[in-house]
Amino acid sequence: MPRLPGYSRLTAFFPPALRSLLTRRPAVTYAAAALLVVCIIWFFSFPASAAKSEVIVTPVKGQFLVTVTTTGELQAKSSINIMGSENARAANIWQMKITNIIPEGTVVKKGDFVADLDKSEITGKFKDSQLSVQKLEAQYLQTRLDSTLALSQARDELVNLSYTREEKRLLMEQSVYEAPAMRRQAEIDFERAQRAYEQAGKNYVTKKKQSIAKAQAAEADLMKERRQMDLYQKTMVEFTIKAPADGMVVYAREWNGKKKVVGSTINAWEPTVATLPDLREMESITYISELDIQKIALGQQVKLKLDANPNKPLSGTVTAVANIGEQRPNSDSKVFEVRIKVIESDTTLRPAMTTSNEILVAKLDSAISIPLECVHTEGATTFVYRKNGGGIVKQEVKLGLINENATVIQSGLGEKDDVLMTAPAEPGKLRVVSLAGRN
Repeated sequence: MPRLPGYSRLTAFFPPALRSLLTRRPAVTYAAAALLVVCIIWFFSFPASAAKSEVIVTPVKGQFLVTVTTTGELQAKSSINIMGSENARAANIWQMKITNIIPEGTVVKKGDFVADLDKSEITGKFKDSQLSVQKLEAQYLQTRLDSTLALSQARDELVNLSYTREEKRLLMEQSVYEAPAMRRQAEIDFERAQRAYEQAGKNYVTKKKQSIAKAQAAEADLMKERRQMDLYQKTMVEFTIKAPADGMVVYAREWNGKKKVVGSTINAWEPTVATLPDLREMESITYISELDIQKIALGQQVKLKLDANPNKPLSGTVTAVANIGEQRPNSDSKVFEVRIKVIESDTTLRPAMTTSNEILVAKLDSAISIPLECVHTEGATTFVYRKNGGGIVKQEVKLGLINENATVIQSGLGEKDDVLMTAPAEPGKLRVVSLAGRN
């Protein structure tokens, strides 16, 4: 069968395998060759703009919601603290390590064991105090014995001086018949004995008071050390922590957010080891970035979902918004704590469960909105690409509320307008329609 004119020149541009096939069976491949030529001509002649598809949307009229979505953690609104030793500060113990604690989530009764604290320091203090008490008891007994002996000797001396005075008095009475010098000497001896007796009486009173004072001082030291020993003993008992009420044990958290477990340290100013939460009233604690915190206000409605059970919706309200931001671990920006009260009471809610919180910050019952991708800005002008008959114009628009996906159009568009999601070809040549021009 004869070949088409110029067939050899045409097939010269084809790949070797295809050229070989066409050369061996030209009659069969005339149609394929012609189709290939048409495809090549279409590819090089079709304008690039035609290959670019246009995505067109129509403004939506209806309810428009502005929400802030965050992640929170459940905790009981109120709880009873399970405390370590309340007398640790009085015992001069400032740091206590947890050596044993029951598993978190254990349901306990009042008086049940919860945790043990390291007793090595308090045990040492108690033993030292016991030795001090024994020493002070011996000193107190010795003081009493010394006082008894001293007073006994003073009383004996007073009796002897009384006899001596009586003897001198008799000698003085008998000297009445003696020479005047002898009588005077007898009087002097009697007066000296009288003064010695009176002085001994005064000394006895002083020694008695002195003995009483020494005994009281020794007793005071002893009683002080006994009270200290009793304090150590009471504190040592408190190092075994019992549940103050019925409930479920939830570990307390340290300043960095980590839970207190075996090996953790509690201090005398904040001796909380765990808590017994009231599961009837729960709240979700979340942290809002400083960019969104201005949108949050008390009383706003919240939709909550449990990560553990997303099919169980919950509702809540914002009950507290922090006035001062804080730096959270592993975060570079400041955040503000927000507390959300869970309205429903559910027995499946547990502290530390993660929640997804959708806070409703604004709501319009009837509004026209379009996707954010449709909105463009040039200088101070905000516009969209609107279909206008067979062409496209830059339509200026006035925006209202904005959420994560869409924005409200206050003016510039109607419900039936068609809007491009992306910029068309050569957007700089398009006509701009102002708000006034559209109205």
